[in-house]
Amino acid sequence: MISASSPLRYLVCLSLGAALIALIIFRGLPKSHPRFAKPGDIMNPDNEVAINRRIFLQISSAALSTAQFKALAEAPMPMTTLGKSGLHVSRITVGGYHMRIRGEDEGVRIIHRAIDLGVNFFDSAHKYHDGASDETYGKAFTGNLRHKVLLMSKAEIRDRDGAMRELELTLKRMNTDYLDLWQCHEVSRHEEVDKIFSPNGSLEAFVKAKQQGKVRHIGFTGHHDPTVHQRLLDGYDGWETVQHPVNLIDPHYLSFINSVLPNIRRKGLGLLAMKTNAIGNITKNRIATIPECLRFAWSHDVDTVVSGVETVQQLEENVLACKTFRPMSKEEQEELLARTRKGPFGPQVEDYKRGQPGVFMRRHRDGERA
Repeated sequence: MISASSPLRYLVCLSLGAALIALIIFRGLPKSHPRFAKPGDIMNPDNEVAINRRIFLQISSAALSTAQFKALAEAPMPMTTLGKSGLHVSRITVGGYHMRIRGEDEGVRIIHRAIDLGVNFFDSAHKYHDGASDETYGKAFTGNLRHKVLLMSKAEIRDRDGAMRELELTLKRMNTDYLDLWQCHEVSRHEEVDKIFSPNGSLEAFVKAKQQGKVRHIGFTGHHDPTVHQRLLDGYDGWETVQHPVNLIDPHYLSFINSVLPNIRRKGLGLLAMKTNAIGNITKNRIATIPECLRFAWSHDVDTVVSGVETVQQLEENVLACKTFRPMSKEEQEELLARTRKGPFGPQVEDYKRGQPGVFMRRHRDGERA
């Protein structure tokens, strides 16, 4: 018998029950149903139990919604320490751009539901929706709620005074007097690194803001070129966190996982994984499923996954994946990478990465709709 004091075990059993119910119902579906699309239409045609995420959720939620989601809320959230920052963070972080895509009201609902589910880490950036993401957090974190969560944002201006102006505006929009983490946003080219480290560069703003108590910890982000990340990592010992792509096609082209990730860990920095689904392009190209993407990312040496969700339902799905996570074995990872190595991969899927020399492709910028 399952003890009421074991909510996670209860949650797993409910999830398995939902899957079984879904499978039984699927077997009785008419051949015209979307479940029986042509072979190429299923995201993972080699996996017999791969199913359309939306259809599965409709069936499993209808069967077990109340009990499953109650158990989901009660189950403990996996937590970890974010490197030398010392911050105690949930292993899933709400992504600030996608949270705001469907408007402020939906964004606030996502934030409050995330807190109910045990998420304590929330991402944003000065430029997301022209500041509306920051403002949504300001609306959501009222009263004492701000002090129960960890809030981060980012600045993209590379000079000291410009970065400080972005920080001051971010604090005003968020209705807070400090950030738990402030990151140098989307550093893509070596010329930007030169500006950041130069006299009056934005690094001076990051150091000063920490000294003033306006930010508790500092780091940097990027997804364009791992050699740029490595220069930032080598150029200053005061960074505390790094954010970069971790996904199941990254190892095949300009890999952050194979080059920068081990060096980040050797320095003891916190690591935030992003682009686990390559801004939706992995599932869009039917390379892998969302559960595979999340499980692959958490199976690497990362502290938290910044998860882009646009609805409360998507949030609950991904939190469920986090709370029931089982690490991939080395063999499972090798098998998955062998499959994704068949393509497509590279800039045609990870369109935020540096392209091949002589080949022009418009680069995706963070904060743009995919």
